[in-house]
Amino acid sequence: MAVGTTIEKITPYISTSYLVIVSMSAQLIDGNKIAAELRSNIKQSVQKRIDLGQKAPGLAVILVGQDPASEVYVNKKVKACEDVLFNSQKIVLQDSVSQQDLLAQVEKLNHDESIHGILVQLPLPEHLDASEILEKIRPEKDVDCFHPFNIGRLAQRIPVLRPCTPYGVMLMLDSIGQDVKGLDCVVVGASNIVGRPMAMELLLKGATVTVCHKFTKDLADHVSRADLIVVGVGIPGLVKGEWIKPGAIVIDVGINRLPNGKLTGDVEFEVASQNASWITPVPGGVGPMTVATLMQNTLLAAETYS
Repeated sequence: MAVGTTIEKITPYISTSYLVIVSMSAQLIDGNKIAAELRSNIKQSVQKRIDLGQKAPGLAVILVGQDPASEVYVNKKVKACEDVLFNSQKIVLQDSVSQQDLLAQVEKLNHDESIHGILVQLPLPEHLDASEILEKIRPEKDVDCFHPFNIGRLAQRIPVLRPCTPYGVMLMLDSIGQDVKGLDCVVVGASNIVGRPMAMELLLKGATVTVCHKFTKDLADHVSRADLIVVGVGIPGLVKGEWIKPGAIVIDVGINRLPNGKLTGDVEFEVASQNASWITPVPGGVGPMTVATLMQNTLLAAETYS
């Protein structure tokens, strides 16, 4: 794809391509701009609901403890709710909360008709069983899409609510007009939050997918053959820039804070940018899309299940 090419819209939420030409050979996929338009369209849809006398979507976010990073993420989600006219509840619990009391809080929200989405901020303190708590959320309010029911729907190729980060990646690919059908795609990382559902999203669109993980032999060989690489591990510079095949697309989901305070991804950005055709920056790439697709899921839950 030539530098400066205009890409047409191919999703219902994104009407403009976002092409940022940089001095390197790669072009940046600007997650901030894509997410801003997605939020703008969500806000318009919510305003129409309100004008028709319908409830604004409601999102409840549960934060356990006082982990600084988690608190930052929760506040971003609450602010995003305000921006798109959602009602929001931020519920802060002591890090000593019992499993039973947290389950009771989730069950209370399950029965609250003003709440269409429930999110439990991870990670939780070690004494809590996150799997049991996430499964307690009703599938139709599981806007993070961690419940086995919703993951199962994705695996069966009939998704409704979709995991936020992987779906955000798919919208980013749509925004540059990239059809993944038939591409050789490598997903580095096999977490339940990113890697596994990311592989299923790509399969859904007809890609040939390889998932690499901590037991993979010769990661460099797998990456070097990929047309599209999605990396989400949380290890700075894990994927070396020279591994990237010329013209490949690089999606860096990782976000890591270095000792000097700088944020960086899982891919060696500077070198990878010399080989890739498109690449996401860190910060300003996938991160904003995760929050925007959370808003989208909450609106979808309100429209579909209430």
